[in-house]
Amino acid sequence: MTWDSQRDSEFQRFYADVFPILVRVVYRITNNMDAAEEICQEAFIRYYQRMDTIPDAQQGKYWIIRVAKNLALNHEKRKGRERRAYERSYHEPKPTVESGEVTALREESADAVQQALDKLPDKLRSVLVLKEYGELSYKEIGSILGISEGNVKVRVFRARERLLEFLKGEDVYVP
Repeated sequence: MTWDSQRDSEFQRFYADVFPILVRVVYRITNNMDAAEEICQEAFIRYYQRMDTIPDAQQGKYWIIRVAKNLALNHEKRKGRERRAYERSYHEPKPTVESGEVTALREESADAVQQALDKLPDKLRSVLVLKEYGELSYKEIGSILGISEGNVKVRVFRARERLLEFLKGEDVYVP
């Protein structure tokens, strides 16, 4: 097996292992599957270009999650600026999609949770997204963010508490 084919097979194994986690994390930040897949693609391109400098697959996993998280946060900031500029220029109300009762309840609840997540400071939102949607351990999150496992636990607890405060009084649909 040549060096290039060995490198490609290592990348394919890494991709198959990490992509499901990565797309869940990025989707929860962007709330848009097309954007999440595009951001993940960009993160994997960057990983492929630098994979020779990353010591092992575990470190690569932390590295790519950190890169994808930053790309997603930048995407959201850019999207927010574009939306505000659009709303200032045109003052058009957001379109509403009419559908079945359950679909409407589900969408409203998802919006309420996403809005509550958006209200959290980045350091609390990041740990909560990585824990709940990335299904990562406290230790893995600590490695990704460069903080202690204890600090991760504290931030997750505080993020959950703040999220509950933001959702008080909201009718959240749970199937």
